[in-house]
Amino acid sequence: MSSTTAGILFVGSLIVALAVTHRPLGDYMYRVYSGTRHLAVERLIYRLVGVSPGTEQRWSVYARSVLAFSAVSILFLYGFQRLQDKLFLSLGFPPVTGHVAWNTAVSFVTNTNWQAYSGESTMGHLVQMAGLAVQNFVSAAVGMSVAIALVRGFARRRTENLGNFWVDLTRGTLRVLVPLAFAGAVVLVIGGVIQNFAEPHAVTTLTGARQTLTGGPVASQEIIKELGNNGGGFYNANSAHPFENATAWTNWIEIFAILVLPFALPRTFGRMVGDKRQGYAIVAVMAVLACASVALLTGLEIAHNGTVPQAVGAALEGKEVRFGVPNSATFGAATTLTSTGAVNSFHDSYTALGGMMTMVNMMLGEVAPGGVGAGLYGMLMLAVITVFVAGLMVGRTPEYVGKKIGAREIKLASLYFLTTPVLVLIGTALAMGSPEQRASMLNGGPHGLSEVLYAFTSASNNNGSAFGGLTVNTPWYDVALGLCMAFGRFLPIIFVLALAGSLARQAPAPASVGTLPTHRPQFVGMVVGVTVVLVALTFLPALALGPLAEGIK
Repeated sequence: MSSTTAGILFVGSLIVALAVTHRPLGDYMYRVYSGTRHLAVERLIYRLVGVSPGTEQRWSVYARSVLAFSAVSILFLYGFQRLQDKLFLSLGFPPVTGHVAWNTAVSFVTNTNWQAYSGESTMGHLVQMAGLAVQNFVSAAVGMSVAIALVRGFARRRTENLGNFWVDLTRGTLRVLVPLAFAGAVVLVIGGVIQNFAEPHAVTTLTGARQTLTGGPVASQEIIKELGNNGGGFYNANSAHPFENATAWTNWIEIFAILVLPFALPRTFGRMVGDKRQGYAIVAVMAVLACASVALLTGLEIAHNGTVPQAVGAALEGKEVRFGVPNSATFGAATTLTSTGAVNSFHDSYTALGGMMTMVNMMLGEVAPGGVGAGLYGMLMLAVITVFVAGLMVGRTPEYVGKKIGAREIKLASLYFLTTPVLVLIGTALAMGSPEQRASMLNGGPHGLSEVLYAFTSASNNNGSAFGGLTVNTPWYDVALGLCMAFGRFLPIIFVLALAGSLARQAPAPASVGTLPTHRPQFVGMVVGVTVVLVALTFLPALALGPLAEGIK
């Protein structure tokens, strides 16, 4: 069987599995977020934090709760790293330096999981497990909570309330993420991913050199990094490391874990707004963009021009031979289409146009299917912009899911989509304009620009993957990228919640002959077109100077 045929079967089996789980998982999350009963452990948590679970919040209170929880989480994780040497299971590692601790704390709290360090030689077991892995759970749950609040804004009528953040956070963590992560960790352990508290082992290599191998609770962190679209690896090699991703079938499991929740959430949206067709339309947009990305990226890596790639039948540099080119390209597409950022191959070694596709995936806003929760609310913001554009064409006030999209709503949606391009382009310009930061570049020319552009695209879109070839473990880059992560996460969340509050206050807008149907293939095509055009108009000049220039020279 050729690698191309095997790759098609690999992707096809993923599509079937995602289609099978879409409905039951989406319905389950609908029941989780719409139910009124609280588990005993949840009531205990509410008492400990002083929350009344029956009290709902306006959008501003919901937003303050998100920001307060995230701020406390950053402070806690920063202190945890700085005190590492005084904690048990530290493996003798010293405290994490201040700028790296800041960058890492912001990174994991914002669901970015950008890593300016090598995990196996920097973080002890306790920090990895009780600090970073815990944030993998709750940062994903925050994204899901914000998405559910926006869906309630569409579903509710004439109310100021969007639910209770603390209830949504707790339910998303305990009822969705923890059970799935537990089951997935068992599967990964069976597949050969390690799970222990072992001290580092010194081994002798075949050439006689000495190498230190660090064990740890890897499987439990690996599954939630994928399931929660986090991406931070226990090891510097991330999911290319055999301790994190042992075989081709564990590679399949990890890609499935990356995609399963984002592709199921549109079903939850359809159930909550009372029209399952709307959910099908949203997931169709995600699927069209995702399939196109996987096909293009795989094709570019298999058939790209070049003497060596043509001689061996694919661009194999930077890919694990355990997975091959198609499976590595599928992983690369999945991780950049979502906000996961995990890698099982070296994106810096991709062909110029293949590497550009990973950047374009992030520049789309990570909506196909996007991060857990973040993908859904990003896609709904795109739907709002699409119906507004359609309304301009026919000369009437646009509506979406029974809500009018007026000046306030379109301003909030526009601010949402302007945030990340501003951060990406300003950050890249500052880095390229500074002689000190240009000195951190190992490569010059278009590829060097691509590496810097990728770094700021990844940080601002809360992805976390990297091109490599760029020394980012410096005070300037750690601070700058940390700021991009924070603004790239929390400013869009504020705009989303403000839009949700505006929608929830509205009365239903009755459909008329002039209302654009938003559940048909026509609307799916329009949203796809708006998504691609927004990216093309915003980022094409930067891409032309970087990967496009490198790819056509």
